[in-house]
Amino acid sequence: MSRAAARERFDTLILGGELVDPGTGRFGRFDIGIRDGVIARVAPSLADAVAEQVIDARGQLVTPGLVDLHTHVYWGATYWGIEPDPIAARTGVTTWLDAGSAGAYTFPGLRRYIIERSRVRIFALLNLSSIGLVAPTWEFANLDYCDVDLAARVIEANRDRILGVKARIDANTTRGVGIRPLQLARQLADSLHLPLMVHIGNGPPTLEEVAALLRPGDILTHCSTGGTMRIITPDGKVQPAIRALREQGLVLDIGHGTGSFSLAVAEALLAEGIVPDTISSDIHQLAVQGPMFDLPTTLSKFLALGLSLPDVIERATVRPAQLIGRPELGSLAEGTPADIALFWLVEGDVVFYDVMMEERRGSQLLVNTLTMVSGRIVPRTEPSPLQLWAELPEQQRGILAIGHPYARLVSQVRGG
Repeated sequence: MSRAAARERFDTLILGGELVDPGTGRFGRFDIGIRDGVIARVAPSLADAVAEQVIDARGQLVTPGLVDLHTHVYWGATYWGIEPDPIAARTGVTTWLDAGSAGAYTFPGLRRYIIERSRVRIFALLNLSSIGLVAPTWEFANLDYCDVDLAARVIEANRDRILGVKARIDANTTRGVGIRPLQLARQLADSLHLPLMVHIGNGPPTLEEVAALLRPGDILTHCSTGGTMRIITPDGKVQPAIRALREQGLVLDIGHGTGSFSLAVAEALLAEGIVPDTISSDIHQLAVQGPMFDLPTTLSKFLALGLSLPDVIERATVRPAQLIGRPELGSLAEGTPADIALFWLVEGDVVFYDVMMEERRGSQLLVNTLTMVSGRIVPRTEPSPLQLWAELPEQQRGILAIGHPYARLVSQVRGG
């Protein structure tokens, strides 16, 4: 190393880690130098450089900070919302996209009390329903809440944070009004040239009615749902309308959550050559209790289903970052914000569950050890207690006794 290189100075050095960075194509052992909140240098060795803080990443994976495309972080004002910072600190998520927790009447609170006060980055999709997700569901049952003009005004006033439109379309949210809310959400998204994220589950409406209103660039979340609107036919094929839309640019997103992930459907999609474009958590007050738990656990489920580590990380970093129009947040390229996550890739006998408590065995589990936003470590703090109403569906309550897969692995090692 030259004398000039030896004099390099950084605020922080991350040394000895194994980079998994699909956005730049860097894989393997690299060091990272951070200066003024930005990745200043990535090199095979920066061991002779000087820094105020040195992080020993030997034996760990170093990835871009995770970008979670479907989350609910409006804590305290909605049925679903979790606190973003405490969970980010232990999961490696540095960018949250809140998927419709707020509607036009409630977005100002999301912006002031959550987005502007959080260390991590938060963007949002605006719910067409002006009341958003204050309650568990029913937000479209009264069409008077579908105020397209008001929603458009709120989006225009908050273009820096609102990146699209969200509509949950299933039997509970629409309750008697049919496909009309999605027609209005389509109108809103088209008028502002924004993407539309659509949630599917159990109908009515039907998947065919939903598909007719989807366009290239839209996001179909819960693409592995086992509900009646599932995108897999009874004989294991992808619904023709969905396959055609995907070929035109429809984005298929996982959105695990508490009611929206079937291992069998995910396996059928993979068998059909359909790999989800993005892997998101749909994290909320119920899902954090399991069997979803968090985004690293969800990613680990796809390792168990046969995806490679680079493919899994790509679907939670560079791809969602591109979709939200912030590609600089999805890689460890020099000159980009130092949003970084460190993980142990723990080997062992791991049992994963879907929302119906169907199980699959895996051998690898991603466990976050450090989360950094703009070059600063997000401190680990305890989240507030779960809300009084945050009770898992009956079929999932057994997970509370089973616990997180990492706790089970530790128990195995200790002979518990």
